[in-house]
Amino acid sequence: MTVRTRFAPSPTGFLHVGGARTALFSWLYAKKHGGQFVLRIEDTDLERSTSESVNAILQGMEWLDLDYDQGPFYQTERFAHYDAAIEKLMEEGLAYRCNCSRERLETLREEQMQKKEKPRYDGHCREKHVAADEPHVIRFRNPESGDVVFRDHIRGDVRFSNSELDDLIIRRTDGSPTYNLTVVIDDADMEITHVIRGDDHLNNTPRQINLLQALDLPVPEYAHLPMILGDDGARLSKRHGAVSVMQYREEGYLPDALLNYLVRLGWSHGDQELFTTEEMIRLFDLKDVNRASSSFNTEKLQWINQQYIKESDLQHLAILLAPHLQERGIDVEVGDHLVAVCEAQRERARTLTELADISRFYYEDFEEFDPRAAKKAFKGEAAGALRAVSAKLAALSEWQRDPLHAAVAETVDALGVGFGKVAMPLRVAVTGGAPSPDLDLTLWLIGRETCLRRIDKAISFIESAA
Repeated sequence: MTVRTRFAPSPTGFLHVGGARTALFSWLYAKKHGGQFVLRIEDTDLERSTSESVNAILQGMEWLDLDYDQGPFYQTERFAHYDAAIEKLMEEGLAYRCNCSRERLETLREEQMQKKEKPRYDGHCREKHVAADEPHVIRFRNPESGDVVFRDHIRGDVRFSNSELDDLIIRRTDGSPTYNLTVVIDDADMEITHVIRGDDHLNNTPRQINLLQALDLPVPEYAHLPMILGDDGARLSKRHGAVSVMQYREEGYLPDALLNYLVRLGWSHGDQELFTTEEMIRLFDLKDVNRASSSFNTEKLQWINQQYIKESDLQHLAILLAPHLQERGIDVEVGDHLVAVCEAQRERARTLTELADISRFYYEDFEEFDPRAAKKAFKGEAAGALRAVSAKLAALSEWQRDPLHAAVAETVDALGVGFGKVAMPLRVAVTGGAPSPDLDLTLWLIGRETCLRRIDKAISFIESAA
């Protein structure tokens, strides 16, 4: 048997982290077993589905590099398949027309809730003749006795009594098919062997199994993933921060880091925290997925992202960083200088946005010196030290790290002071007080003209404050 999994989002919004985790687990399971991963867009909700949402889903999948072997398939292009299935059920007496009014159904629901009964359709139209030319829905004639039992890869054996299931609607009054019907037909037509999805779909599973059996279609295996919670124990939502996959890109997360974090939301392999994609594929197993809900922890995601920034190929990191600098109005190209900046600064950043912010001083002048840094560095004979070191730097024939280091050291010796008396005001003068690496590396990356101009600015600042 060739394993075939699918990811089937509804295009009514962005690709959120819960959906991305479902896609990842489905993708990993297919890859691990040498199978195929299918992308299906469930767009039958015509009022809420939008092309913008479709594009957002496809963009998110591409950014995460979750490549699909087939698709995307669109349900709105498959209505003939659903109509044929519904007609088959009607012909075999396994479905029927229902013309119950909304008022009747609402009254029924209120009465059941007052009696503390589970709200469900009472089968009022099961044996009633409803003409095809009057407004109606079509309901599936669910078995009235027996149980639906299936083996869930995460939850184990799951049992539902048919007496608890009502006759669900499979075609609306406007003629459009409903979710449970379309999913059943699509999974069968696309030969899906394993349905991996959120546990919010668990109650749909017995209904779908009954439909599959009524249509004499194969029943796939199921795995229902526990939900993702926010730090406060509530279901993850916008109020917990970013939930859109593409928003994480905008906030400076690396796609591999986000995938690494998502795979650990409910799955583990010992105490290992960081995984390459190859390791995820090799080690992932549905039996290791936790049954309990997982809590989304932004600090943990930031830590993982920082590890990826530290270990990334520098050229690749520079490519990722460039757009974030450009968004800040810095015209920068991916080249040796940006690669060097990445190498110098990446230990200090948890995200690409942080890396861009702490690297701005290499490319643009700052308006003001950091008050705390200036107060600490620009005191005593700081102006004289800056004049002396500026003269040494201006006289250099070669602006390279070794000569730069030597110029600072010679200034220290000439003034007969400690190294910090020269280095500290010089660092604040050229960086504005931003965190920076070794002083000679910082000077080299900023460049001769900019360094000398900023030193002059610092001297003027000190003298004006005196």
